[in-house]
Amino acid sequence: MRSTQLPTDTAISSAPASDGPSTTRARLGALFALAIAVFITSLTETLPAGLLPAMSAGLHTSESATGQTVTIYALGTVLTAIPLSAATSGWRRKRLLLTAMAGFAVANTVTALSANYPLTLVARFLAGVAAGLAWALLAGYARRLVAPHQEGRAIAIAMAGIPIALSLGVPAGTFLGQVVSWQAAFLAMTALTLVLLVWITVTVPDHPGQRAGGKIPMRRTLRVPGVAPVLFVTLVFVLAHTILYAYIATFLHHIGLGGRTDAALLVFGIASLAGIWIVGTFIHRHLRTLTLASAVLVGVAAAVLGAFSGIHALVYVAAALWGLGWGGVPTLLQTAAGQAGGGAADAAQAMLVTLWNAAMAAGGIIGGLLLQAAGADAFPWTVLVLLVPVLIVVLAARAHGFPARGAGSS
Repeated sequence: MRSTQLPTDTAISSAPASDGPSTTRARLGALFALAIAVFITSLTETLPAGLLPAMSAGLHTSESATGQTVTIYALGTVLTAIPLSAATSGWRRKRLLLTAMAGFAVANTVTALSANYPLTLVARFLAGVAAGLAWALLAGYARRLVAPHQEGRAIAIAMAGIPIALSLGVPAGTFLGQVVSWQAAFLAMTALTLVLLVWITVTVPDHPGQRAGGKIPMRRTLRVPGVAPVLFVTLVFVLAHTILYAYIATFLHHIGLGGRTDAALLVFGIASLAGIWIVGTFIHRHLRTLTLASAVLVGVAAAVLGAFSGIHALVYVAAALWGLGWGGVPTLLQTAAGQAGGGAADAAQAMLVTLWNAAMAAGGIIGGLLLQAAGADAFPWTVLVLLVPVLIVVLAARAHGFPARGAGSS
């Protein structure tokens, strides 16, 4: 958590002068609660990857079948994020957040206790549904906790849960699964979620939902200036990232670093924390520049992996550049979607969540097809090609979507 401390302090200390120490502490506690909620959603999705052999044995299925517990999670989010966001738009926000996190507690408990593969898939689908509700809500919640010029930093604090889950959570869960059992890892998630439910109840302020006449249809949201470019960048950028990330172990094995996957991912994770710190510090003025820089850094990393994979030291450099570029992307895109959406921000966020998870699912499928057709060498070059339209759209969306004035500017 240390890597996210400076943007947190900056965001809180720059609150309006009328805010006292108690208000500062309250905001800090609420933002940390949201960061832990993000951590739980991210780790719940990815935890099976580190526990696959043990889960496979416990469920009496093949590892490939057990791997579908990740796919079904994404499917639950893709199928339900938009309709559930619309159906619950009138709910008070705190009630909805508590409901979503309670869904994780139930889903992870059932996953831990189930020895039945179909029941486990149902539980994982439920977790994906809870994720769809949470992701459509969390960025908007963080924005409401602070003054307009602090919104980007607040989202950065909340989104810090993603790289922490990837760099620390997955290895810790894997270790717990090896030392105790894979069920213990999921029960630990349930315990953390129960603590978080109390934390949210005590520290997170409530906000009303939309009035019955204030709901904005999804199709109309797409016509709001700037929303479509942000959603396009989300779809293609996440697709590019996932094609490589989902098969990074395969790629590293192909270039002779199969035994160093953990080290490469640790470098990626630490650099991701640095990336989210940088984004949290500067997003309020430089959202557009940071988005372009993120795409360029990931592109440079892909080019290095493609051209110099035989030089192992440069592979670690590429992992660092990749993490530095990718770490702040969730914050940048969530902030851009919220700003572009305006009054339809919740609908825009629900669309972003749906496309994000669709891109993740598609990345796994396309990566598998690439591996069969062209081999692991094709991964970094595919990423590089996909990032070209991302850069073009960000550059073109200068007035709306990725404005030059930055996040939270007046």
